[in-house]
Amino acid sequence: MADRSEAEQVGLRFLTSAFRLRRVVDRHMMASGLSLARAKALQVLDQQGPLRQASLAAELDMAARSVTQAVEALERDGLVERTADPTDRRAKVVVITEDGAAALAAGLSAGERVLQGVFDALGPEQLETLNGLLATIDERVTTA
Repeated sequence: MADRSEAEQVGLRFLTSAFRLRRVVDRHMMASGLSLARAKALQVLDQQGPLRQASLAAELDMAARSVTQAVEALERDGLVERTADPTDRRAKVVVITEDGAAALAAGLSAGERVLQGVFDALGPEQLETLNGLLATIDERVTTA
């Protein structure tokens, strides 16, 4: 078992690498017109269909106020539409538009190209090992 300082050093290196990768993916996605954060909201709507804003917030693990601001910005850009929920006029239902779906496809494609370029440097065995290690880390994080 690695001593604590070695584990901490590797953990910090992991966090730094993940942050850098996220920043590069986000930069490339933004060049195609959609940030990673905005893509996540659109992706949930694309996969699950129309959702109440409260449900979207829960899916994104975000505060309701933050999602409201994000949805308002997406709506201004024509990427989503909001309507009153027919069963509860106080609630808003959010749906992705055709322009939103097109922006999502372009953004995801840009992000995928970056990830492909980065992870292509690993061979199949390395990818399998990394995938297993990430699964172990994810499991530990969810139980922490």
